[in-house]
Amino acid sequence: MQGEKFVDVDGIRTRYFEAGSGPNVVLFHGGHFGSHDAADCAEDWSLNFDQLAQWFHVVAVDKIGQGFTDNPKKDEDYTMAAVVQHAYHFMKTLGLRDVHPVGHSRGAYLVGRLVIEHPELFTTCILVDTNTLAPGISKNETVMANPPQPRLSRESQRWIVQRYSYGHEHITEEWLDVMMRVAATAKYQEAVRKMEDVGLRTTRFLPHLARQKDETLGIIRDRGLGKPTLLAWSYQDPTATIDQGYALFDLITRNTPDSRMYIYNRAGHFSYREHPAEFNEMLRSFIQRVA
Repeated sequence: MQGEKFVDVDGIRTRYFEAGSGPNVVLFHGGHFGSHDAADCAEDWSLNFDQLAQWFHVVAVDKIGQGFTDNPKKDEDYTMAAVVQHAYHFMKTLGLRDVHPVGHSRGAYLVGRLVIEHPELFTTCILVDTNTLAPGISKNETVMANPPQPRLSRESQRWIVQRYSYGHEHITEEWLDVMMRVAATAKYQEAVRKMEDVGLRTTRFLPHLARQKDETLGIIRDRGLGKPTLLAWSYQDPTATIDQGYALFDLITRNTPDSRMYIYNRAGHFSYREHPAEFNEMLRSFIQRVA
């Protein structure tokens, strides 16, 4: 991934990567602002981006408050609803339409809400390993208990992504380099302070997300997503379990007739990194079928 770009999105300086031509594919990484587990960013897609750009016009963006994109301007905006609105305005700013959005983990919740709220921008809906959107209780707290200290050190971030994973070959030093650069920025440290020390994670972010998750699952169940939908899941995902994947797919299929589920064996939470060639081919096949 070369040639980072920046664009102003309603006063939020936003970093993204862009390459290739053809159908528009926008990649949304997981995690959230101020996480003291790992500093997710657009480079989460580094093992997929270049090959996808051979077939598509690919955009990978740092979500608001993550990577090298600015933090929310107000404490009131430390919510997933603000993440959704920033992503929507980012695509509007770039003039993107007929988009195939791909979201991983919390990025998949983002994609689901985007498709529900702004269907005019999208052609498909592609969701990857997400307990944020799936029914059931998160296992993150138990799986990620007792990480190395200090939090966000290289050792600690490596431990976190290893715990998420089935194999470790995809955990490259280059990826860790970028996460360390992100975690060292003043704006990221400020987001950690707000989420953890000030308490916005427990007083605002998580309660707001819980309410919106219930609403979102109800919409998916009762109205459907309205677009051809692909759900990709890992059989051995330790945090977004396969049973959660089946439960989410059951809700999707009730009112989204054109829906498919792809299951990876020998993969953890980062299926797209553990099996990049297979993941990319899955995307190409699905998008070309509906394009």
